[in-house]
Amino acid sequence: MQISNRHFVNGNPLLPPFPAHLRLAMFGMGCFWGAERRFWQLPGVWTTAVGYSAGTTPEPDYRQVCSGRTGHSEVVRVVYDPAQISYAQLLKVFWESHDPTQGMRQGNDVGTQYRSGIYWYDPEQRDLALRSQQDYGRRLAAAGFGPVTTEIQAASEFWYAEEYHQQYLAKNPGGYCGLGGTGIKCTD
Repeated sequence: MQISNRHFVNGNPLLPPFPAHLRLAMFGMGCFWGAERRFWQLPGVWTTAVGYSAGTTPEPDYRQVCSGRTGHSEVVRVVYDPAQISYAQLLKVFWESHDPTQGMRQGNDVGTQYRSGIYWYDPEQRDLALRSQQDYGRRLAAAGFGPVTTEIQAASEFWYAEEYHQQYLAKNPGGYCGLGGTGIKCTD
């Protein structure tokens, strides 16, 4: 996928290589437009990009992913500075920004590409993700929500989405965003 190498909001590169002190995180929270906006607004996030991951089709495009036959999820890749924001803080934004109990949907967006997912890059991220899932699941259950359906797995290939999807809600401030949380807070 050919995309520009400039974040529409902050001007930083979208394509690697990234400065060595930065780390990667990747999340699926339903439609990637709103998810990306939640993360690019955070201090310590250097750049974000939307794309497709966790499926089997190489170099998918939006039409293919929407068919439900690629296995891919709409994801946001977050490049962050761990000296300014921790992975635990990113997880807090992840859990509080969507409903992780909805299975293959978020609100009106229905399909396998809209599932909730945390895609970890190292064992520390994996362990933090699993602990946060257990804690948040208990909080949701206490509030009457069903079980958490978030998949937690090793990050696989990240395929960039089309240029018009990158930072879409900054380019289209009135654009659709179906992302919404449960109102349940994570522990601090």
